[in-house]
Amino acid sequence: MKGVVFPGRRSLELGDFPDPSPEAGEVVIRVMASGMCGSDLHQYRSAEPPTCIVGHEPSGVVEAVGVGVSPRLARVGDRVTVHHYAGCTVCDECRSGWYQLCREGAVRYGADAHGSHAPYMVVPAVTLVRLPESLSFETGAALGCGTGTAWGALRRLGHLAGADLVVSGQGPVGLSATMIASAIGARVIAVDVEASRLKMARDFGAAEVVNPREAPVNETVRELTGGVGASLVLETSGAPQAGTAALASLATWGRACFVGLGGGAFEVDVTALLRTQVTIMTSWTLSISDLARCVDFADRYSLPVDRLFTDRWRLEEAAAAYAAFDQQRSGKGVFLFQ
Repeated sequence: MKGVVFPGRRSLELGDFPDPSPEAGEVVIRVMASGMCGSDLHQYRSAEPPTCIVGHEPSGVVEAVGVGVSPRLARVGDRVTVHHYAGCTVCDECRSGWYQLCREGAVRYGADAHGSHAPYMVVPAVTLVRLPESLSFETGAALGCGTGTAWGALRRLGHLAGADLVVSGQGPVGLSATMIASAIGARVIAVDVEASRLKMARDFGAAEVVNPREAPVNETVRELTGGVGASLVLETSGAPQAGTAALASLATWGRACFVGLGGGAFEVDVTALLRTQVTIMTSWTLSISDLARCVDFADRYSLPVDRLFTDRWRLEEAAAAYAAFDQQRSGKGVFLFQ
């Protein structure tokens, strides 16, 4: 089979790989959709990229089942999404479903082991979450990482219904957070420097939008909240200036969660925050049990996750796909295999 690999510095190749077969406890997935994630760009641009097939947002159908896999975990023909990590399975983190925090060292598919930008992928059966017929494979791909990351961060923030929530950055993760939080009943204030993304945020339920190029974020947020500030902030862009603005937008007793990667460090003025009683936290994707809850929520509330995708590609178009994605001027891309 063909699989996408990154030789380094924005280059891409379609390499030849043997079709995988499952070992004990594993399954082979026939990939139907493989999403393109912002973290893939870090690998694409790197001088030292992974040597495996890349891609970590798979959704598809179980093609083959290895020895010892319970039918309760996987059967041939099951529609699935994948919690794209593997761990030792016995440490406390793994046993609670947080394979990415494995104390023995996590395996990240698409970085440490072959990923999903290929027709087939082999993973441990315990990483699968069944996908209802009502959800497309494209939705399943997004839920596995980008949209799931938004879900995990919102769960960390806590009670959303009726709260003023600033979502900083309206890329795929930020738009997913806007969509989910609006469905739950939060008043979302969406922040981004691109007018097209703010329009999408409106379409996904944002009550207010703020462009930092037009007005200071923290001042605008306080105007929109009667001078109080937002009780909740989710920062998805990774930009240092966005992090500073996010903290300045918080109300007393507010809670801020950071998920953005790659933007660099910024300073936190503890003295300025000391009397505000705010909570600052991070979120790293989500547990496999939360992925199952996220799938269920998307199904129950008919979330329009497919609308996150602005570009759909075939695997043979991978070079053009990543060249376009590298510009970061559109929404989310996905490789389709049927």
